[in-house]
Amino acid sequence: MRAIGIDIGGTKIAGAVVDELGTIVSHNRRPTFAAEPQVIEDTVVEMVQHLSEGQEISAVGVAAAGFIDASQSTVYYAPNINWRNEPFREKLEKRLGIPIVVENDANAAGWAEFRFGAGRLVSDMVTLTIGTGVGGAIVSGDRLFRGGFGAGAELGHLRVVPGGLPCGCGAHGCIEQYGSGRALLRMANELADAGGIGQALASVRTRNGVLTGLDVSELIGVGDPGALSALRTLGSWIGQACSSLAAVLDPQLFVIGGGVAQAGDLLLDPIRAAFLETLPARGYHPEPEFAIAELVNDAGVVGAADLARHYAETI
Repeated sequence: MRAIGIDIGGTKIAGAVVDELGTIVSHNRRPTFAAEPQVIEDTVVEMVQHLSEGQEISAVGVAAAGFIDASQSTVYYAPNINWRNEPFREKLEKRLGIPIVVENDANAAGWAEFRFGAGRLVSDMVTLTIGTGVGGAIVSGDRLFRGGFGAGAELGHLRVVPGGLPCGCGAHGCIEQYGSGRALLRMANELADAGGIGQALASVRTRNGVLTGLDVSELIGVGDPGALSALRTLGSWIGQACSSLAAVLDPQLFVIGGGVAQAGDLLLDPIRAAFLETLPARGYHPEPEFAIAELVNDAGVVGAADLARHYAETI
C-alpha cells in the first residue's frame, strides 16, 4: 500500500507518494509560509489531495523540525514555524479523513536510512545530519527511539565543551556549535583571518565580500589546505561526540548525512580517527562502522511515508 510523505522545511514543503519499497512514485513541492500556520495547513491538505488523485493511499506522514509529542500528533514547538502546542494531526485528520502521523524531520530522515538506505542491514544505528545545525535520529532494536515525551534524540544538543560557545537552545558547548555547517563556516573565517593556510579562503572572501558555505565546499573539492583543515577540525568534534554516543547506545553504524556529508571520506576520515582516539575501552568490543547517508534530499518524505504506513497497519 502506498503512503504520502510530507517534509515541511523552512522555505519549502516537499511531498511524495512512496511505495512499500521506499520508491518515490510521484512528488510535488510548494513554498513554505512559516509565519502563517493556517497557510501551511492549507498547503499540506492541498498537496495531499493532489498527490492522492488516482492513488490508493493508506496514510500520510508529516515531517517537520521541532519537538513532537510521543503520540506523534502535537507539535510542542517548531523553531522555523509559528507552532506552539499545535494539534496538527487532529486538524489534518478532520480535513483529510485518513490516518496521519506527525514526526520530527531528523527522525523521519534517519528512519528512511534505516529502512532503505545506508542502515538497511543493521538493527541499531545513529544518524547525524550535518547541515546548518546538527540533527539526529536513533534506531535501537529495529525501533525508532523517541523518548518518554517524544522529544528524544536531539543529538545536536549533546554538550561537548562545558562552558563553550552559546547555542540557540540556550545552553553552551553543544555539538551543533562545533560540528555543523555553520561551525565549518566559522572555522573557515577564522583561518582566513589568520592567514597562512587560510590565504585562499581570505582571497575568496575579499573577492565576494563574504565567505559562504558553497565557497568552502568548492575549496574543499579542489583540495585547498585551509578548507580541508576546517573540515578536519569539524570531523574531529563530530567523532568525539560519536564516541560519547557509542558509550551509551552501542550502535552498529553511524550514518552521516546533510550537506556537509557531500565531502564523503574527507569528512569520515577525521570522524573515525577522533572516534577511535576517544572511544572508551577501545579494542575490547566490536566497533561501529561509519557511512554517508544514501537518500539525501528524499529521506524526509520517504521516512515520513514509511512511518505513516506502519502506523496505519496498527490501527
